[in-house]
Amino acid sequence: MKVVIIGLGLIGGSLALDIKNAFPEARIIGIDASEKHVEEALLLGVIGHAGTMEDVKQADWVILAIPVNYIADVLPQLLDSINDDAVVFDAGSTKAAICKAVENHPRRRNFIATHPIAGTEFSGPSAAIHGLFDGKTNIICEVEKTAFKLQEKAVALFKAIGMRIRYMDAVSHDMHIAYVSHLSHISSFMLGKTVIEKEKDERDIFDMAGSGFASTVRLAKSSPTTWASIFKENKENVSQALQQYIANLQNFQQLLEKENFEALHAEMEDTNRIKDILNGIM
Repeated sequence: MKVVIIGLGLIGGSLALDIKNAFPEARIIGIDASEKHVEEALLLGVIGHAGTMEDVKQADWVILAIPVNYIADVLPQLLDSINDDAVVFDAGSTKAAICKAVENHPRRRNFIATHPIAGTEFSGPSAAIHGLFDGKTNIICEVEKTAFKLQEKAVALFKAIGMRIRYMDAVSHDMHIAYVSHLSHISSFMLGKTVIEKEKDERDIFDMAGSGFASTVRLAKSSPTTWASIFKENKENVSQALQQYIANLQNFQQLLEKENFEALHAEMEDTNRIKDILNGIM
């Protein structure tokens, strides 16, 4: 079982670890634009071998775990190179543009568009961890365009590393993920920015920061390179989500200024049911 992983950050590295754990016979080959990342992944045992694009030709699996703004360009080239029985999947957090880029490719049947809903705020090969995907959801888009025997093969691998499977069309995926993932990262980045700017005037602000602040801005430690590319690829959905979020913030500010604390309480009480929605997830 020859597995070529392109992109050796948190997701690609963690996939390497979990696949090796589930399939000890697997030969894990890593490729990354950063030579430092390849060396680090080898040193840490994340991958077994450094590779080149030539390795794609004999691979059983090819995994794309690179920034989403590059996937649509790289994916057709990979499909040009693979053998007829290989499975190619990506881990990008947007799907519509990626699926569009290969919709007419002769080997579209070999590609399965996925988005494993897993991650941390850390990046690079050293961020890779065992068990990252255990119990996590993997969204598969346009599954009907993947050859059935390759679907079965891919789903078996995903389940072997502990993932739950959900199917969705690519357009719906990109809209929903803008709200439940992309918006939360923007919120975290901008809260961090607001506090950093205030800290210039009030040096004590971080001494007062408790666990609530730390947990809310945790995502602001994420890779700006990764997230700038995600926002670029999903800009229309992200913009729409931001409009609704900003409107809610402005409404909250207006209620506060009008001293309508009863309405503020009602807003928060209504939102408090999020704990029931997320029960079992967090």
